[in-house]
Amino acid sequence: MTDSITNQQQLSDFSTEVITIGLHIVDILGRPVEAIPAGQGLALLDEIRMTVAGTCAATAVDLARLGIRVSSFGVVGADSLGSWMVQTMREEGVDTEGIVSVEGAYTSATMLPIRPNGERPALHVIGANSLVAKELIDWERVTGAKHLHVGGSLLLEKLDGTPTAEVFAKAKSLGMSTSLDIIGATGRDYEAVFGATYENLDYLLVNEDDAKLLSDKSNLEEACAWFIERGVKNTVITVGAEGAIYRSATEEFKVSAYKIKLVDTTGCGDAFSAGFIAGLIKGLSSEECVQLGVASGSSVATGLGSDAGVSSFEELLDFMKENSKN
Repeated sequence: MTDSITNQQQLSDFSTEVITIGLHIVDILGRPVEAIPAGQGLALLDEIRMTVAGTCAATAVDLARLGIRVSSFGVVGADSLGSWMVQTMREEGVDTEGIVSVEGAYTSATMLPIRPNGERPALHVIGANSLVAKELIDWERVTGAKHLHVGGSLLLEKLDGTPTAEVFAKAKSLGMSTSLDIIGATGRDYEAVFGATYENLDYLLVNEDDAKLLSDKSNLEEACAWFIERGVKNTVITVGAEGAIYRSATEEFKVSAYKIKLVDTTGCGDAFSAGFIAGLIKGLSSEECVQLGVASGSSVATGLGSDAGVSSFEELLDFMKENSKN
């Protein structure tokens, strides 16, 4: 764990660089799970862990590990899982003053039986994440932040749609850049949820399937072009073991993933977002940002859970030097 703001230092000394808002989830993971035993049968596993997860919370933790000062906004239940999550995030260096605990709500959680090939079917409770709303953000507390990231759209009942568009517009008015990652829930009116957000969205950070889902395009090139036409400034799409592609109105390239021994794909997308955003905060080029994102995502896949992999920016650079690409 980092010690950048252990015990939150004095929060008056904490100058936020990145705001994250969205899904805060506790993951309980076990591996390897070849099959669920019938009846009350028993299966013996090599490893069971509990980790901070969610497209917002895991990204916040990864950002803090990479040396970025991040304030996270979300909702947990007034229960043991919620207390554990907030404490763990705080110990990792995340400013958790914006995470609200609500009586009568369950902290969002997922049970993940990880298959030998790294696949991860999920059993999920939405819980307190249904209460995440734009009003959670205390804009005065995060004055001077450089970037805002929304993580978990399509599972954020009170934040999806117009509220997200309003959050992006506010962030842009304060001089921040913006990014978005989603959970690919099917059967939704994607235009109603995302149409108004695109004009103030600088970086769409999603995987290939989600990009095709939102754009209704079967071809990834067409999907990227569609987002640019809608007003998104930069599309950054992860393509699994192939790495990631980047496209803007003036630039297009692909970055290959690293050759690793795959353990678990949980949290790879969240880590990619963190690496990419860390690059932005450090003033790196678009290609360097994608390189960091791919390395961060690849690193997480080498262990069990969203918090596997590197624990500092220096370790991430070492990972990039020591591992070859596909």
